[in-house]
Amino acid sequence: MSQEAATTTRWWWVRHAPVTSEGGRIYGAGDPPADVSDVESFSGLARLLPRDAVWVTSHLQRTHQTMAAVGAAGYALPEVGTQGVEIDLGEQSFGELQGRPRHEIFATVEFQRHRFWLTAPEVAPPGGESFQDLLGRVTPVVERLTHEYARRDVICVAHGGTIRAALAHALDIPAAKALHFQIDNLSVTRIDHHPAEENWPDPAWQVVMVNRRPR
Repeated sequence: MSQEAATTTRWWWVRHAPVTSEGGRIYGAGDPPADVSDVESFSGLARLLPRDAVWVTSHLQRTHQTMAAVGAAGYALPEVGTQGVEIDLGEQSFGELQGRPRHEIFATVEFQRHRFWLTAPEVAPPGGESFQDLLGRVTPVVERLTHEYARRDVICVAHGGTIRAALAHALDIPAAKALHFQIDNLSVTRIDHHPAEENWPDPAWQVVMVNRRPR
């Protein structure tokens, strides 16, 4: 192991498997199941992801199902109950918009939208939260777990919004800019945390790869 690897905390963000049961409806923070039939992609993830890693998921079943499918493809997962479940890594809640057809929302001017997201980053739909709110709850979890699992590999199965929020935090960019990242289902985004060192007194985040497909 290189000196850099020995001191760096490496986050391997995996977006959950696709949701195909909602018929084009917005699900956001809802809890529909994932379609885990893409065996080839799960085999690719099993080969790509590091061993002896800490696993973290959100509380939503599609992240748990994705993790289990990586295990079924040949990755030796940690024992049941030893992986972390973090509610604050769940997807953005779109409130009253959840359950409504996407095409219906996209055709209206009910609220300000972002070109690559359902809402502008500062806009909270009725009964929901804004992307800026999501960033506000994801950041403390990332900082806490980076400290708790310093110098380890952390594999986090999460959501498109969550991973964009992690990129916004790492790069210290406005939330609106982070929404320009494409994060596909079952893709891997790696973000490394480098601690302060003798010649570098400030810790730093480094984005190693974004939206890498496992095949």
